[in-house]
Amino acid sequence: MNRDPLVMKYFPAILSKEESRNLFDEINRRTMTNGFGLWACELKESKEVIGFVGLNKSTAQFYFSPCIEIGWRLRSQYWRKGYAKEAAIAVLQFAFEVLKLEKVVAFTATSNTPSESLMRALGMTKLPDNFLHPALPKEHPLAEHVVYQITAPL
Repeated sequence: MNRDPLVMKYFPAILSKEESRNLFDEINRRTMTNGFGLWACELKESKEVIGFVGLNKSTAQFYFSPCIEIGWRLRSQYWRKGYAKEAAIAVLQFAFEVLKLEKVVAFTATSNTPSESLMRALGMTKLPDNFLHPALPKEHPLAEHVVYQITAPL
């Protein structure tokens, strides 16, 4: 998945096998530390893993920090089938009902309109200010990001 140019279109680079393994290890470490994380997303019928959806406690500093973000990454052949939305709804339910979070954010490069559409479909609201992602040079085409948030239901 991390080597698929379609999947990685809105990320700075395609990941090597070693980089993917390191990401996997980091996701597992954060999950163990935080009690939540980016979980494997699988098809109900076959249990085939099609990507990940979950929560990440961001370590970067943004104007909306501290924050817990919801994120997703699915293999491209499973896009536009409702899987990311279904999983994200379950993740948000967990965030608000189990973790008792007050808000969850999501952010992406301004050019990533498919993810932005999902954010809106989840009922998230766009914050007024975009930001430059601190991990990218300011002139990088993916540096400018939008941010959305959703608050816990009353």
